Amino acid sequence: MDEIYMEEALKEARKGALIGEVPIGAVIVKDNEIIGRGYNRREIDKDPTAHAEMIAIREASKNLGGWRLIGCSMYVTVEPCPMCAGAIMLSRIDNLIIGTMDPKGGACGSIINTPEDERYNHVTRVTRGVLKNECSQIMKHFFKELRRKKKKA
Repeated sequence: MDEIYMEEALKEARKGALIGEVPIGAVIVKDNEIIGRGYNRREIDKDPTAHAEMIAIREASKNLGGWRLIGCSMYVTVEPCPMCAGAIMLSRIDNLIIGTMDPKGGACGSIINTPEDERYNHVTRVTRGVLKNECSQIMKHFFKELRRKKKKA
């Protein structure tokens, strides 16, 4: 099932890429149903908090009628940043499934590990590397194209 939901997160990432956003996508699942979706919208919304994870959390919270996302799993194509890792923990998401890691900005095992830090009152279980190659490739392709366009200009 992890691969099926990660593919849904990849679909969200592709939506972001189509509008020039860094292609990161996220979905939140409860009882085998997607209740939240998101892709990066920082540039288009002019909002530094408009990360895929934050958008998916807001939608899932709205759909459930509360901020506690107990019993939920988030699938995200790239390791969440500190802001998103904190929001994942604070929203009480039970499981976080990550496609590819972010060694320069990740807060779920790369630089720090907020979700699995037992000093907090909620610990999120983390699975890493689901559809790693696909999640990594979409990012590599996006930045390769961005560099190519900058070089032309």
